[in-house]
Amino acid sequence: MGIIQILEKNLAWGGTRRDILFLVISGMALLASFFDLRLFPFDSAWVAIILCGVPIILEAVIGLTTAFDIKADVLVSLALISSVIIGEDFAAGEVAFIMELGALLEDLTVARARAGIEKLVRLTPQTARVLRPGEAVIPADQVTVGDMLRVLPGETVPVDGIIRKGQTAVNQAVLTGEPLPVDKTVGDAVASGMVNQFGAFDMECTRAGEDSSLQRMVRLVRSADAGKAKIVRLADRWATWIVVISLAAAIIAWVVTGEVIRAVTVLVVFCPCALVLATPTAIMAAIGNATRHGFLVREGDALERLAQTTRCVFDKTGTLTVGAPRVTAVRSIMDGLADDGMYRLVAGAEMRSEHPLGKAVVASFQDEGKDAPTSVEEFHALPGKGVFAVVDGLDVIVGNPALLQERGVEIPSVLREAATAYMNNGATVMFCAVDGKAAGYVVLADTLRPEAPGMVARLKRLDMECVLLTGDHKSAARHIASQVGIEAARASCLPEDKLGFIAESQKNGVKICMIGDGINDAPALKMAHVSMAMGGVGSDIAVDAADIVLTRDEIGEIPHLLALSRRTMRTITANLVFSMGLNFIAISLAMTGVLNPVTGALVHNAGSVFVIVNSALLVRWRKGDRPEGR
Repeated sequence: MGIIQILEKNLAWGGTRRDILFLVISGMALLASFFDLRLFPFDSAWVAIILCGVPIILEAVIGLTTAFDIKADVLVSLALISSVIIGEDFAAGEVAFIMELGALLEDLTVARARAGIEKLVRLTPQTARVLRPGEAVIPADQVTVGDMLRVLPGETVPVDGIIRKGQTAVNQAVLTGEPLPVDKTVGDAVASGMVNQFGAFDMECTRAGEDSSLQRMVRLVRSADAGKAKIVRLADRWATWIVVISLAAAIIAWVVTGEVIRAVTVLVVFCPCALVLATPTAIMAAIGNATRHGFLVREGDALERLAQTTRCVFDKTGTLTVGAPRVTAVRSIMDGLADDGMYRLVAGAEMRSEHPLGKAVVASFQDEGKDAPTSVEEFHALPGKGVFAVVDGLDVIVGNPALLQERGVEIPSVLREAATAYMNNGATVMFCAVDGKAAGYVVLADTLRPEAPGMVARLKRLDMECVLLTGDHKSAARHIASQVGIEAARASCLPEDKLGFIAESQKNGVKICMIGDGINDAPALKMAHVSMAMGGVGSDIAVDAADIVLTRDEIGEIPHLLALSRRTMRTITANLVFSMGLNFIAISLAMTGVLNPVTGALVHNAGSVFVIVNSALLVRWRKGDRPEGR
């Protein structure tokens, strides 16, 4: 092992607790040096120089020798060594101490910002109760698809699956943010991370290990890295030039005044620490804020890119809508048969159906808490047409007009006209006949997310143009767009159509934020300047293609994220301007002799502390109702 590898290994030892210990010891030693207390045969400031200064020097040596990386550590090291050479031991110790204090504050800020994210990692179940046969507790990562598992009250669901036996209520806040327990029974899906709060149940594993819902979120968490932001690299390049300029200024001060102490002071005050801290602390604090509002920011520069966007492009199904058909209207025209009565007969006829629309009718009926039919007999599925069943002694046909016509049932024109109005808005209409006579219809539609209209209105107040791109036909697109307040809508869009629209817009200088959830949205998500995917209902491919993931599918928080990104960029700009201005003012005072190495270190590091505190304010920032300018 080479000397560089040994140094790197030694630098990696320890962490925040070690830094705090070193700071406490160094602080006591500096106090002893300041009051001239002779605790050792040498100046007590050397304790701070060794504990806090030596790691800085080693970092500078490693950066220079491995990649010729000229960063803040190089200038700080020169300031330390120069101070020691001219006998300013206390100044050297103070510089090292305050630099270490600034680094610790940055670490604590970043740790606080990421605390909410890392909770997901700690929530990962470690064991599972598997039935193979008998019951055995095994590590959760050994569960495979198809295994039967038992989850007891109080336990966390270890993998994704379907309940095959039992019923319960689960807390699914880890995935959805919903604090209230949700009832689950046979056939319902459960996901890893949910907490079983009621009864024991047996489940069949459908996704395990790295494919489970919680593990997918964990992988996204670990990909969050503020170091990827382009503006961070820009700040690093500025830091390199400042090192060169400060060295030149120090030499000039020495040559002109003949006082080496002024040259050392220039090196101390011109360390670009505040400049380097300006961006990563702000971005990581903003990522922590975004996480609290249901977003996982996969790359730091996603916030920078989001702040530059002027147009939001939405997919419809699963994004502006919930992505699942629900019964939205029921109408009976049969004398003596009320709407609820016909709804009950339709649900009874579809009770044994495997068709997705039939299941949607039953699910909607059950969710409304209505009484199920007492008798369902002679069920027959008619592929592509509908179903027939005897429900409570009545012959019930549910399906399309072709099925009713085939069975000799005439649909009145008034019923057809009313159904056509629903179909023109993108809904599906299932006609019903009872004992050979037309009875009415049930309407199924993908319902709008309740927060969608308010979200669009808030985006408009942020001067964002909103566009709807959907694969549905024109009338359905127009209907949804009018409901949420979007003026521009494009219908019948294939994946290449969405991709082409975004490519053409960005070619014309319009930076786009794309929000979608499906596999067909993946190309557009990749092409957009910045993209968001629905983490709950969204496909894995869409999630992998996006820069930002909505972990709780709460689109109502999108305006907050946009405003946060703009606020973050203003914070970064303020940090950069402040740190640069402070450096140039301090160097002027140092060259004229107003600042000495000790006071120079205090002024310089006060700037670093200001930058960190200013960035930390983003962790809890929340925009008011007033419009946010760019």
